[in-house]
Order: sequence, then structure tokens, then C-alpha cells
Amino acid sequence: MRPLPWADRARKEICSSAFLKDRSVRFYSRNSTKQPFGSVIDKIKIMEPVKMETVNNVSKKAGTSPGTMVHIGERKIEKTRIRIMDYDGGQIREKEVQEIEECFPFKAEPTITWINIDGLHDIELIEKIGRHFDVHHLILEDIVHTGIRPKIEQFDSFTFIVFKMLYYVEETDEIVDEQFSIILGQNFVISFQEREGTVFNPLRDRIRSSKNRIRKKGADYLTYALIDTVVDNYFILLEILGDKIEGLDDALLTSISKETFHAINEMKRKLVALRRAITPLKELINTVEKEAFDLVDERNIIFFKDVHDHTVQILETIDTFRELISGLHDIFMNNVNNRTNEIMKTLTITATIFIPLTFIAGIYGMNFKYIPELEWRWGYFAFWALIVAIVGGMFYYFKRKDWL
Repeated sequence: MRPLPWADRARKEICSSAFLKDRSVRFYSRNSTKQPFGSVIDKIKIMEPVKMETVNNVSKKAGTSPGTMVHIGERKIEKTRIRIMDYDGGQIREKEVQEIEECFPFKAEPTITWINIDGLHDIELIEKIGRHFDVHHLILEDIVHTGIRPKIEQFDSFTFIVFKMLYYVEETDEIVDEQFSIILGQNFVISFQEREGTVFNPLRDRIRSSKNRIRKKGADYLTYALIDTVVDNYFILLEILGDKIEGLDDALLTSISKETFHAINEMKRKLVALRRAITPLKELINTVEKEAFDLVDERNIIFFKDVHDHTVQILETIDTFRELISGLHDIFMNNVNNRTNEIMKTLTITATIFIPLTFIAGIYGMNFKYIPELEWRWGYFAFWALIVAIVGGMFYYFKRKDWL
């Protein structure tokens, strides 16, 4: 997993007064590459696709008995996809099946079996899985409820894990979330995703390699590898968010438009949502470390500790980003106030210059019959000379005071 040395550096910079003087904070890991942002407007617009999914159809559960399976959430795939990887140290079998019954014989095999289900809307299919693998009906209910809070529960024959998976979709330039559930058995792992994706393709490549450590480990190590892969995508997500924050930072140098302000507030909301989604995962992994789980080998606890450390690092980085965004928000408001002050100063100086001119013009504009200067031959020219002298004197005074 990649370290984030720039997170510590960013924290130091936000805590120093230099941040307000030089806002060129950068967010890249050692292996990342800087991506061009194009124009300032493009940098602002790329904030819009970042979204968190909401839970739909919650009302369908109202009044039902515990354990009633109702798919709560958006249907994100037309047809459920079932993929199987069965392996040990010497061989591997990999196939995609059309019927869930084709997975059942693997339960009795001594090898490690990973069954991945894409799509949660097929209630009948998930019920069949529950009956064959002895999964409690309350757990099946949680699997199809995409708004469930992340948690881990231990039963006699399996352990259930559910949490949020966040990843970046390059084709649509979106950051999306989905519920990811894991059932860990003695020699099998069943994972449930809301949609098809490429997040676990690197893990599948590792399993296909006969020299990889995962081929010699049990189902608990496969569970660790799944969680670790999800956390790795959090790091990728942080790099993307860092780039977007940098874009906003650069935009503040050239624009204090409403679009920039809305983009800053939008990023602030996204960071809050990300923290809310990731924080329970840290608690979940911490539970694995501190409590005894029959299906988790003590020799593999150290790997879960490593994931826990990285989740802590991710949360610290999110907090740093939130501080940076708050700093950008303050800078934006200061720029707006400074611009308002400049406008008010200009208007005040203009009004101040015209006050004596208006006074003089008002005197000679009165309708008295006898005003001596009105009959003077050089009165008109003297009036303008006085006006020019007053204006010139005031400009000289304002310049000396550095008001202009």
C-alpha cells in the first residue's frame, strides 16, 4: 500500500502562517503524476460529478417482520453476475456461472473458494445462498439493504462484514460509493457488490499468480485482501481529491466568482461524507484486532493491523483536506471583503472630491439677484481654476496618504 508523505507535509503547512502567504500546497504521493487541469473553469466544474449515493425505497421496509428481504437502494445492474475463483497452492479454477446452484459444490471442497455476486436486487438468488451456506436471515436482510451501517458480526459458522466501498470512475469522472458485503466461512468467501467494477481486478491477478502469498493462505487472508484492495482505492481517491483542492487553490488566484465559492462548499460537503463513510471501517478493523474471531488465524491479525493503520492515515488526510478547504473558504471571504473595501474606497474618494465642487457650484447656482462674481469678466475662468486647484490638491493629499 502506498504511503502518503504529502499528508504530513500538508498538515505542517496548514498549521503555519506561511499557508496564508503562499497557497501553493500540493497533494501527490511518490508514485503519482500531476494531471493537467486546463482552465480555471474546468477545475471548478470537475467538482460537480463527485457524489454520494442515497438510499431509495426505505418505506418498503415499514411494517415488515425482522428478516424480511427487501432490496433497499438503487438497482445498478440489469442482471446479476456470479463469478467463482477456486484455488489452492497448486491449482486454480475460475469461471462465471449463470445459476447460483453451480456454486454449491465448492462448499465441500478443501480449496479456498471466492464467490463474487454483482447486483443485490435478485432476492431469490440471495435467499438460495443463505439456505445453502447457513447464513442467518437477518444477515441476508442486511446484505440487500444498501443503507446499513458498516459492521462486523460473528456467528457459529461464518463472519459477516459490511462497509462502504468508494472508488473513482474515470470514464464518467465520478467518485461513487456502494455497499460491499463479505461472508467469511471456513474455506470460502462470498462477496456482494451493487454493480460490476474493476476494483478487484488487481486482486484477481494476484490470485492467478501461483507465486503470490495469497495462494498459500486461507479464506481469512482473502478477506483481508478484499478489504485491503478497497482501502487502496481510498488512497487513489485522496489523490484525486488533492488534485481538485489544488485546482480550487489555483482558481482563487484568478477568480472569486460564485462558481469557485460553490465548488469550495461542495468539496467541504464531500469530505464530510467521505469521513462519515470511512470512519466505521476503522472501528470494524479495530474489532478484528481486539476480539477473538474463530475464522481469523492469529498469524493474519498483523495484516488487519496494517489496514487499520492505513485507515487512520486516510482519516487524518481527510481531516487535513478539511482544514485546507476551510482555509480556502477563509481566503475566498477575505478576497471578497478586500474587493468590497477597494470598491468602497473608490466610491468614498470620488464622493469626497465632489463634495467641495458641489458646494461651490451650489453657491453660484443660487437665484440671488446680486452676486458680485457673476458680473466679473473673468469669473467663469476663475471658477474653473478654483475647481481644478481643489481637485488637484485633493489628489495630491490622497496620494501622500497612500489612499490612491
